[in-house]
Amino acid sequence: MTNKKTFYFYLLTAFLIAFSCSDSTNSDDNIVDNFDRQSILENVTDNIILPAFEDFNPKIAQLKESVTQFSNAKSIANLETVQSNWVEAYKSWQHLEMFNIAKAEEVYFIKKMNTYPASVSRIENNINTGSYDLDTNNNNWAAQGFPALDYLLFGLGDTNLDTLVFYQNNENSAYLNYLQSLVSQMLQVTDLVHQDWVLTRDIFVSSSENSATSSLNMLTNDFIYYFEKGLRTNKFGIPAGVFSGNNTRAANVEAYYNSSMSKVLSLEAIDAVQKFFKGQGYNSSTTGESLSSYLDYMMENNSLSSEILTKFIDSQQLINNLDDNFASQISSNNTLMVDVFNKLQEGVVLLKTDMLSILSISVDYIDADGD
Repeated sequence: MTNKKTFYFYLLTAFLIAFSCSDSTNSDDNIVDNFDRQSILENVTDNIILPAFEDFNPKIAQLKESVTQFSNAKSIANLETVQSNWVEAYKSWQHLEMFNIAKAEEVYFIKKMNTYPASVSRIENNINTGSYDLDTNNNNWAAQGFPALDYLLFGLGDTNLDTLVFYQNNENSAYLNYLQSLVSQMLQVTDLVHQDWVLTRDIFVSSSENSATSSLNMLTNDFIYYFEKGLRTNKFGIPAGVFSGNNTRAANVEAYYNSSMSKVLSLEAIDAVQKFFKGQGYNSSTTGESLSSYLDYMMENNSLSSEILTKFIDSQQLINNLDDNFASQISSNNTLMVDVFNKLQEGVVLLKTDMLSILSISVDYIDADGD
Protein backbone atom coordinates (compact mmCIF):
# COMPACT_ATOMS: atom_id res chain seq x y z
CA MET A 1 0.00 0.00 0.00
CA THR A 2 2.82 2.33 0.87
CA ASN A 3 4.54 1.63 -2.44
CA LYS A 4 1.31 2.42 -4.33
CA LYS A 5 0.92 5.77 -2.52
CA THR A 6 4.54 6.58 -3.25
CA PHE A 7 4.03 5.78 -6.91
CA TYR A 8 1.00 8.08 -7.22
CA PHE A 9 2.83 10.84 -5.34
CA TYR A 10 5.72 10.79 -7.81
CA LEU A 11 3.32 10.54 -10.75
CA LEU A 12 1.36 13.60 -9.61
CA THR A 13 4.57 15.55 -8.97
CA ALA A 14 5.87 14.73 -12.45
CA PHE A 15 2.55 15.80 -14.00
CA LEU A 16 2.58 19.16 -12.18
CA ILE A 17 6.16 19.84 -13.21
CA ALA A 18 5.41 18.98 -16.84
CA PHE A 19 2.28 21.20 -16.84
CA SER A 20 4.22 24.07 -15.30
CA CYS A 21 6.96 23.81 -17.92
CA SER A 22 4.43 23.58 -20.75
CA ASP A 23 2.57 26.66 -19.54
CA SER A 24 5.79 28.62 -19.25
CA THR A 25 6.77 27.73 -22.80
CA ASN A 26 3.41 28.86 -24.23
CA SER A 27 3.60 32.20 -22.47
CA ASP A 28 7.06 32.77 -23.90
CA ASP A 29 5.65 32.23 -27.41
CA ASN A 30 3.03 35.00 -27.05
CA ILE A 31 3.95 38.27 -28.75
CA VAL A 32 3.26 41.29 -26.63
CA ASP A 33 1.62 44.05 -28.68
CA ASN A 34 3.88 47.03 -28.03
CA PHE A 35 3.52 48.33 -31.58
CA ASP A 36 3.17 52.11 -31.88
CA ARG A 37 -0.38 52.16 -33.22
CA GLN A 38 -0.45 55.95 -33.23
CA SER A 39 2.32 55.98 -35.84
CA ILE A 40 -0.10 54.32 -38.30
CA LEU A 41 -2.71 57.00 -37.71
CA GLU A 42 -0.15 59.75 -38.13
CA ASN A 43 1.15 58.34 -41.40
CA VAL A 44 -2.29 57.63 -42.86
CA THR A 45 -3.68 61.03 -41.87
CA ASP A 46 -0.70 63.21 -42.78
CA ASN A 47 0.55 61.37 -45.86
CA ILE A 48 -2.57 59.79 -47.36
CA ILE A 49 -5.89 61.31 -46.27
CA LEU A 50 -5.02 65.00 -46.03
CA PRO A 51 -2.92 65.04 -49.23
CA ALA A 52 -5.74 63.20 -51.05
CA PHE A 53 -8.19 65.89 -49.95
CA GLU A 54 -5.72 68.61 -50.95
CA ASP A 55 -5.75 67.08 -54.43
CA PHE A 56 -9.47 66.29 -54.61
CA ASN A 57 -10.91 69.52 -53.24
CA PRO A 58 -9.41 71.78 -55.95
CA LYS A 59 -10.53 69.31 -58.61
CA ILE A 60 -14.13 69.60 -57.44
CA ALA A 61 -13.77 73.38 -57.38
CA GLN A 62 -12.39 73.26 -60.92
CA LEU A 63 -15.29 71.05 -61.97
CA LYS A 64 -17.76 73.59 -60.57
CA GLU A 65 -15.99 76.45 -62.32
CA SER A 66 -16.05 74.63 -65.66
CA VAL A 67 -19.80 73.99 -65.30
CA THR A 68 -20.29 77.73 -64.76
CA GLN A 69 -18.22 78.47 -67.87
CA PHE A 70 -20.26 75.98 -69.88
CA SER A 71 -23.45 77.59 -68.63
CA ASN A 72 -22.23 81.00 -69.80
CA ALA A 73 -20.93 79.75 -73.15
CA LYS A 74 -22.34 76.46 -74.42
CA SER A 75 -19.64 75.15 -76.73
CA ILE A 76 -18.10 71.76 -77.48
CA ALA A 77 -14.81 72.90 -75.96
CA ASN A 78 -16.45 73.95 -72.70
CA LEU A 79 -18.52 70.77 -72.54
CA GLU A 80 -15.42 68.64 -73.02
CA THR A 81 -13.65 70.61 -70.29
CA VAL A 82 -16.47 69.78 -67.88
CA GLN A 83 -16.29 66.12 -68.88
CA SER A 84 -12.51 66.04 -68.47
CA ASN A 85 -12.73 67.65 -65.04
CA TRP A 86 -15.37 65.08 -64.05
CA VAL A 87 -12.99 62.28 -65.05
CA GLU A 88 -10.05 63.69 -63.08
CA ALA A 89 -12.12 64.35 -59.97
CA TYR A 90 -13.75 60.90 -60.14
CA LYS A 91 -10.34 59.23 -60.33
CA SER A 92 -9.12 61.21 -57.34
CA TRP A 93 -12.29 60.29 -55.44
CA GLN A 94 -11.35 56.60 -55.53
CA HIS A 95 -8.57 57.37 -53.02
CA LEU A 96 -11.01 58.91 -50.50
CA GLU A 97 -14.07 56.70 -50.60
CA MET A 98 -12.71 54.20 -48.08
CA PHE A 99 -12.43 56.84 -45.35
CA ASN A 100 -16.07 56.88 -44.26
CA ILE A 101 -15.35 58.02 -40.74
CA ALA A 102 -16.07 60.98 -38.43
CA LYS A 103 -17.68 63.90 -40.31
CA ALA A 104 -17.80 61.92 -43.56
CA GLU A 105 -20.02 59.31 -41.93
CA GLU A 106 -22.07 61.94 -40.12
CA VAL A 107 -23.02 63.85 -43.29
CA TYR A 108 -23.28 60.75 -45.57
CA PHE A 109 -20.39 62.01 -47.69
CA ILE A 110 -19.86 58.75 -49.57
CA LYS A 111 -23.58 58.28 -50.23
CA LYS A 112 -23.92 61.79 -51.61
CA MET A 113 -20.84 61.54 -53.80
CA ASN A 114 -21.00 58.05 -55.30
CA THR A 115 -24.27 56.14 -54.99
CA TYR A 116 -24.71 54.18 -58.20
CA PRO A 117 -26.42 53.30 -60.40
CA ALA A 118 -27.87 56.78 -60.78
CA SER A 119 -31.66 56.94 -60.53
CA VAL A 120 -32.68 58.51 -63.83
CA SER A 121 -36.31 58.71 -62.73
CA ARG A 122 -35.37 60.60 -59.57
CA ILE A 123 -33.05 62.94 -61.50
CA GLU A 124 -35.71 63.67 -64.08
CA ASN A 125 -38.33 64.23 -61.39
CA ASN A 126 -36.05 66.67 -59.55
CA ILE A 127 -35.41 68.56 -62.76
CA ASN A 128 -39.05 68.64 -63.85
CA THR A 129 -40.40 69.75 -60.48
CA GLY A 130 -37.52 72.05 -59.61
CA SER A 131 -38.06 71.01 -55.99
CA TYR A 132 -35.46 68.79 -54.35
CA ASP A 133 -33.36 68.44 -51.22
CA LEU A 134 -29.83 67.23 -51.89
CA ASP A 135 -28.72 67.59 -48.28
CA THR A 136 -31.07 65.69 -45.98
CA ASN A 137 -33.27 63.57 -48.29
CA ASN A 138 -31.61 60.18 -48.68
CA ASN A 139 -33.92 59.41 -51.61
CA ASN A 140 -31.69 61.79 -53.55
CA TRP A 141 -28.44 59.94 -52.92
CA ALA A 142 -28.83 58.25 -56.30
CA ALA A 143 -29.72 61.58 -57.92
CA GLN A 144 -26.54 63.46 -57.09
CA GLY A 145 -22.77 63.13 -57.03
CA PHE A 146 -20.57 61.59 -59.71
CA PRO A 147 -23.17 59.08 -61.03
CA ALA A 148 -25.78 61.79 -61.58
CA LEU A 149 -23.17 63.90 -63.40
CA ASP A 150 -22.34 60.81 -65.46
CA TYR A 151 -25.93 60.79 -66.71
CA LEU A 152 -26.12 64.56 -67.31
CA LEU A 153 -22.77 64.78 -69.10
CA PHE A 154 -22.76 61.52 -71.07
CA GLY A 155 -26.29 60.09 -71.00
CA LEU A 156 -28.38 62.75 -72.73
CA GLY A 157 -27.04 62.12 -76.22
CA ASP A 158 -25.12 59.54 -78.21
CA THR A 159 -22.34 62.02 -78.99
CA ASN A 160 -20.95 65.18 -77.45
CA LEU A 161 -22.57 67.14 -80.27
CA ASP A 162 -25.94 65.64 -79.35
CA THR A 163 -25.35 66.60 -75.72
CA LEU A 164 -24.35 70.13 -76.67
CA VAL A 165 -27.47 70.58 -78.81
CA PHE A 166 -29.57 69.32 -75.91
CA TYR A 167 -28.14 71.95 -73.54
CA GLN A 168 -28.34 74.69 -76.16
CA ASN A 169 -32.11 74.16 -76.31
CA ASN A 170 -33.62 76.76 -73.99
CA GLU A 171 -36.41 74.33 -73.12
CA ASN A 172 -33.79 72.23 -71.31
CA SER A 173 -32.41 75.01 -69.12
CA ALA A 174 -33.63 73.18 -66.00
CA TYR A 175 -31.09 70.42 -66.74
CA LEU A 176 -28.27 72.94 -66.67
CA ASN A 177 -29.60 74.43 -63.44
CA TYR A 178 -29.64 70.98 -61.88
CA LEU A 179 -26.10 70.31 -63.10
CA GLN A 180 -24.97 73.47 -61.35
CA SER A 181 -26.80 72.51 -58.16
CA LEU A 182 -25.09 69.12 -58.12
CA VAL A 183 -21.53 70.43 -58.42
CA SER A 184 -22.25 73.13 -55.83
CA GLN A 185 -23.47 70.47 -53.41
CA MET A 186 -20.43 68.29 -54.09
CA LEU A 187 -18.04 71.16 -53.39
CA GLN A 188 -19.91 72.17 -50.25
CA VAL A 189 -19.89 68.71 -48.66
CA THR A 190 -16.27 68.13 -49.71
CA ASP A 191 -15.20 71.39 -48.07
CA LEU A 192 -17.07 70.41 -44.91
CA VAL A 193 -15.42 66.99 -44.59
CA HIS A 194 -11.98 68.27 -45.58
CA GLN A 195 -12.01 71.03 -42.98
CA ASP A 196 -13.15 68.60 -40.32
CA TRP A 197 -10.12 66.40 -41.03
CA VAL A 198 -7.87 69.44 -40.66
CA LEU A 199 -9.49 70.61 -37.42
CA THR A 200 -9.71 67.21 -35.72
CA ARG A 201 -6.39 65.79 -36.93
CA ASP A 202 -4.71 65.75 -33.50
CA ILE A 203 -7.70 64.19 -31.77
CA PHE A 204 -7.97 61.53 -34.45
CA VAL A 205 -4.33 60.41 -34.37
CA SER A 206 -4.24 60.31 -30.57
CA SER A 207 -7.04 57.72 -30.42
CA SER A 208 -4.85 54.68 -30.92
CA GLU A 209 -6.00 52.30 -28.20
CA ASN A 210 -7.46 48.93 -29.12
CA SER A 211 -11.16 49.56 -28.57
CA ALA A 212 -14.28 49.52 -30.70
CA THR A 213 -14.42 53.32 -30.81
CA SER A 214 -10.72 54.07 -31.29
CA SER A 215 -9.61 55.75 -34.52
CA LEU A 216 -7.38 52.89 -35.63
CA ASN A 217 -10.00 50.19 -35.08
CA MET A 218 -12.69 52.17 -36.91
CA LEU A 219 -10.30 53.12 -39.71
CA THR A 220 -9.29 49.49 -40.18
CA ASN A 221 -12.91 48.38 -40.28
CA ASP A 222 -13.81 51.11 -42.77
CA PHE A 223 -10.92 50.02 -44.99
CA ILE A 224 -12.07 46.39 -44.99
CA TYR A 225 -15.72 47.38 -45.46
CA TYR A 226 -14.78 49.44 -48.50
CA PHE A 227 -12.66 46.64 -49.92
CA GLU A 228 -15.48 44.16 -49.42
CA LYS A 229 -18.47 46.31 -50.37
CA GLY A 230 -17.29 49.35 -52.30
CA LEU A 231 -14.73 47.54 -54.43
CA ARG A 232 -15.55 43.83 -54.53
CA THR A 233 -19.36 44.00 -54.36
CA ASN A 234 -20.36 47.28 -56.00
CA LYS A 235 -17.81 47.43 -58.79
CA PHE A 236 -17.87 43.74 -59.70
CA GLY A 237 -20.21 41.46 -57.73
CA ILE A 238 -23.53 43.22 -58.30
CA PRO A 239 -23.07 44.05 -62.01
CA ALA A 240 -21.75 40.53 -62.68
CA GLY A 241 -24.83 38.96 -61.08
CA VAL A 242 -23.01 37.28 -58.19
CA PHE A 243 -25.78 38.30 -55.78
CA SER A 244 -28.72 37.87 -58.15
CA GLY A 245 -28.56 34.26 -59.22
CA ASN A 246 -26.19 35.00 -62.11
CA ASN A 247 -28.66 37.49 -63.57
CA THR A 248 -26.27 40.18 -64.69
CA ARG A 249 -26.95 43.88 -64.14
CA ALA A 250 -24.75 45.74 -66.58
CA ALA A 251 -26.50 49.05 -65.88
CA ASN A 252 -25.15 48.86 -62.32
CA VAL A 253 -21.52 49.35 -63.32
CA GLU A 254 -19.76 52.47 -62.12
CA ALA A 255 -19.72 55.22 -64.77
CA TYR A 256 -22.34 53.46 -66.90
CA TYR A 257 -22.87 56.36 -69.32
CA ASN A 258 -19.22 57.24 -69.83
CA SER A 259 -18.60 53.62 -70.70
CA SER A 260 -14.83 53.83 -71.01
CA MET A 261 -14.31 54.83 -67.37
CA SER A 262 -15.38 51.75 -65.38
CA LYS A 263 -12.03 50.01 -65.69
CA VAL A 264 -10.06 53.21 -65.04
CA LEU A 265 -11.95 53.85 -61.80
CA SER A 266 -11.53 50.26 -60.63
CA LEU A 267 -7.79 50.39 -61.22
CA GLU A 268 -7.59 53.62 -59.23
CA ALA A 269 -9.51 51.91 -56.43
CA ILE A 270 -7.29 48.84 -56.22
CA ASP A 271 -4.26 51.12 -56.32
CA ALA A 272 -5.71 53.12 -53.42
CA VAL A 273 -6.25 50.08 -51.21
CA GLN A 274 -2.75 48.77 -51.90
CA LYS A 275 -1.19 52.07 -50.95
CA PHE A 276 -3.27 52.38 -47.79
CA PHE A 277 -2.35 48.86 -46.68
CA LYS A 278 1.36 49.53 -47.32
CA GLY A 279 1.24 53.02 -45.82
CA GLN A 280 2.37 54.60 -49.09
CA GLY A 281 1.80 58.33 -49.33
CA TYR A 282 -0.70 59.82 -51.77
CA ASN A 283 1.08 60.54 -55.06
CA SER A 284 4.32 59.45 -53.39
CA SER A 285 6.61 56.42 -53.32
CA THR A 286 7.46 56.95 -49.64
CA THR A 287 5.98 54.47 -47.16
CA GLY A 288 5.43 54.71 -43.42
CA GLU A 289 3.86 52.65 -40.66
CA SER A 290 0.79 50.79 -41.80
CA LEU A 291 -1.43 47.78 -41.29
CA SER A 292 1.19 45.84 -43.23
CA SER A 293 4.03 46.76 -40.88
CA TYR A 294 1.75 46.19 -37.87
CA LEU A 295 1.02 42.66 -39.12
CA ASP A 296 4.72 41.98 -39.69
CA TYR A 297 5.46 43.05 -36.13
CA MET A 298 2.76 40.86 -34.61
CA MET A 299 3.71 37.81 -36.66
CA GLU A 300 7.48 38.40 -36.54
CA ASN A 301 7.47 37.83 -40.33
CA ASN A 302 5.79 39.20 -43.44
CA SER A 303 3.98 36.05 -44.54
CA LEU A 304 0.41 37.35 -44.20
CA SER A 305 1.07 40.90 -45.38
CA SER A 306 2.87 39.50 -48.42
CA GLU A 307 -0.05 37.18 -49.16
CA ILE A 308 -2.53 40.06 -48.91
CA LEU A 309 -0.47 42.23 -51.24
CA THR A 310 -0.28 39.33 -53.68
CA LYS A 311 -4.10 39.18 -53.75
CA PHE A 312 -4.19 42.91 -54.51
CA ILE A 313 -1.68 42.52 -57.34
CA ASP A 314 -3.44 39.46 -58.76
CA SER A 315 -6.76 41.35 -58.70
CA GLN A 316 -5.14 44.30 -60.44
CA GLN A 317 -3.83 42.05 -63.19
CA LEU A 318 -7.27 40.51 -63.71
CA ILE A 319 -8.85 43.98 -63.92
CA ASN A 320 -6.25 45.00 -66.49
CA ASN A 321 -7.41 42.12 -68.67
CA LEU A 322 -10.98 43.41 -68.77
CA ASP A 323 -12.59 45.57 -71.44
CA ASP A 324 -12.48 49.29 -70.65
CA ASN A 325 -16.28 49.19 -70.76
CA PHE A 326 -17.50 46.86 -68.00
CA ALA A 327 -21.02 46.76 -69.43
CA SER A 328 -19.58 45.41 -72.68
CA GLN A 329 -17.39 42.99 -70.73
CA ILE A 330 -20.44 41.61 -68.93
CA SER A 331 -22.19 41.13 -72.26
CA SER A 332 -19.26 39.47 -74.02
CA ASN A 333 -17.64 37.41 -71.24
CA ASN A 334 -19.01 37.89 -67.76
CA THR A 335 -16.82 35.09 -66.39
CA LEU A 336 -13.87 37.49 -66.34
CA MET A 337 -15.83 39.89 -64.13
CA VAL A 338 -16.67 37.05 -61.76
CA ASP A 339 -13.00 36.04 -61.71
CA VAL A 340 -12.10 39.49 -60.40
CA PHE A 341 -14.80 39.22 -57.76
CA ASN A 342 -13.51 35.83 -56.63
CA LYS A 343 -9.92 37.05 -56.41
CA LEU A 344 -11.00 40.08 -54.38
CA GLN A 345 -13.00 37.73 -52.14
CA GLU A 346 -9.79 35.85 -51.34
CA GLY A 347 -8.42 39.16 -50.14
CA VAL A 348 -11.52 39.80 -48.04
CA VAL A 349 -10.96 36.56 -46.11
CA LEU A 350 -7.32 37.39 -45.41
CA LEU A 351 -8.16 40.90 -44.24
CA LYS A 352 -11.39 40.30 -42.37
CA THR A 353 -10.58 36.96 -40.77
CA ASP A 354 -6.82 36.48 -40.58
CA MET A 355 -5.60 40.04 -40.18
CA LEU A 356 -8.25 41.19 -37.70
CA SER A 357 -7.66 38.07 -35.60
CA ILE A 358 -3.93 38.70 -35.39
CA LEU A 359 -4.42 42.39 -34.58
CA SER A 360 -7.22 41.57 -32.09
CA ILE A 361 -9.60 43.99 -33.80
CA SER A 362 -13.30 43.12 -33.86
CA VAL A 363 -15.47 43.55 -36.94
CA ASP A 364 -17.86 46.46 -36.36
CA TYR A 365 -20.25 45.89 -39.27
CA ILE A 366 -22.65 43.17 -40.36
CA ASP A 367 -22.74 41.67 -43.83
CA ALA A 368 -25.32 39.39 -45.37
CA ASP A 369 -23.30 37.62 -48.06
CA GLY A 370 -20.71 35.85 -45.92
CA ASP A 371 -16.94 35.72 -46.20
